[in-house]
Amino acid sequence: MLMPRQAVPALALPTLAHGPFTLAEDAAKHFTLVVFYRGLHCPICAKYLMELERLVPEFEARGVKVVAVSSDDEARAQAMADKVRASHLRVGYGLPLATARQWGLYISTSRGKTSIGIDEPERFSEPGVFLVRPDGTLYYGAVQTMPFARPVFAELLGSLDFVLANDYPARGEYAGPV
Repeated sequence: MLMPRQAVPALALPTLAHGPFTLAEDAAKHFTLVVFYRGLHCPICAKYLMELERLVPEFEARGVKVVAVSSDDEARAQAMADKVRASHLRVGYGLPLATARQWGLYISTSRGKTSIGIDEPERFSEPGVFLVRPDGTLYYGAVQTMPFARPVFAELLGSLDFVLANDYPARGEYAGPV
């Protein structure tokens, strides 16, 4: 389990239009927002990434860099980027499922074609949203077993305003006996 205030696993992937992404070298002023999505087959992911694309400038204005990541290959990642009209959003692809598991993401197996007629990959990760500090430690994390009921990006922006104004610490860091 990832723990707040502790180092997150390494993450280095190619992106479609922004060169290689390496979390340890991202150099965000305050945070890097890492959004793991299921892949091209997921219509909920497309809607979610459209909203994220719209809000990337708002995150950047707060010193937060944004990257969306899936285990899709380059062609499927490009098809998703085209679908969501990604111009601001960095889209990483080729996430190894072993790395997804290190991040605490759930792994699903294919159930064939989705409601939009696209085959699910044999295996893929379920969604996760993380805020990582420039020192590589976890500030915030949310993982899901399902594609729906994800953190709302507009609410996250409002929370970031409070966090930055009040130097609010990461919570959930206690790992001792209970």
